[in-house]
Amino acid sequence: MTPLVPTLACLLLLGGCSTHFHRIQGDTLTLYLNKPGARQVLFACSCSNFVPREARNEHGRWVVSVSTRSTFRYFYIVDNTPYTPPCRMREEDDFGSLNCIFETEL
Repeated sequence: MTPLVPTLACLLLLGGCSTHFHRIQGDTLTLYLNKPGARQVLFACSCSNFVPREARNEHGRWVVSVSTRSTFRYFYIVDNTPYTPPCRMREEDDFGSLNCIFETEL
């Protein structure tokens, strides 16, 4: 076996284990959060004045959809604890917590 095969296998496994990712389809942004042990996940974003709403559980992958028309900030509440997933852009809010920033691509 060449050294390339184990390296590729490792990269595929690491890429498939992302804890947080998104997909855009038309005007809808769908966010996915892998938290298989969570009992409840809420999603709070600036586009709804940070009023939390329930994400739906799809076998440990929590899913929520929002409009993609503008940039927004967001975080999750996982089993009553605020959680900011790994994301490309973050900022500290007025309460000392972190928010992810999602910017729409123009």
